[in-house]
Amino acid sequence: MKVVVIHGQNHKGSTYNIADILAHKVSDEVTEFMLPRDLPDFCLGCTTCFIKGEDKCPHREYTEKIINAIDEADLIILASPVYVFHASSPMKNLLDHMGFRWMPHRPEASMFKKQAVAISTAAGSGMKSTNKDMVDSLFFWGVAKIYKLGFAVRATSYEGIPEKRKKALLKKIDKIALKINKKNGKVKPGFKLKFMFGIMRLFQKNGYNERDINYWKDRGWLGKKRPWKE
Repeated sequence: MKVVVIHGQNHKGSTYNIADILAHKVSDEVTEFMLPRDLPDFCLGCTTCFIKGEDKCPHREYTEKIINAIDEADLIILASPVYVFHASSPMKNLLDHMGFRWMPHRPEASMFKKQAVAISTAAGSGMKSTNKDMVDSLFFWGVAKIYKLGFAVRATSYEGIPEKRKKALLKKIDKIALKINKKNGKVKPGFKLKFMFGIMRLFQKNGYNERDINYWKDRGWLGKKRPWKE
C-alpha cells in the first residue's frame, strides 16, 4: 500500500507523530510533505487552474510533486494541528491549490477508489471543525472512504502527552489502521458520494467552463461511464 502524508506544519509535534505512526502501521511505502516547506507560496486565486489548466499554476513547481504523490497513493493522510478551531493556513493553502480537483470541476478518477484520514490535535478542543476543513476537500475530490481522528492531547508536545491519554490515542490509531488494511483495494464510494457525482454530472451538461465540460465528456462521465468502475 502506498501512503502519502501531508503535514500542515513544519514542526514535529503531536499531530506529526500521530500521522507518522498511523502511516507506518499500514505501510512501509510512505511519502511525506511538510507545509509550508514544500508549498511556500499561497494560492493567488487567479483561476488559472480552472480556466487554463492546473499545469499553468504559477506554483506548479511545488504543486506537481504533491499532486503526483496523491494520485499514486492508496491512502491519503492530511494532518493539521488546530489553529483557532480550524486547519492551519499552510494546510488550507494546499486545499485552495487543489480547488480544480473538486467534483464541480475536474476530479481524478482514481480518488473514487482511495481511502483517506484527516488527523487533528489540540491541547483542548477544535478538532471537529479542523477535520471538517480537510474532510470537505477529501469528499469533493471524490475519495471513497474517509476516516477522522481528532484528539485532545492536553499537552503542547507529543512527549508531554499524559501516558494514559497516549495509550488511548494509540488504541484509536490501531483501530483505524486495521480498518484501512481490511479495506485496501476493496473500497467503494457510498451513496452520498455517488449522489453528489450525479448532481455534478447534471451540472456539467449545462456547465460554463469549457475545460471542465470537455474533461467530463472525454472520460465518458456524461454518458454511462463512472470513475469507480474504471
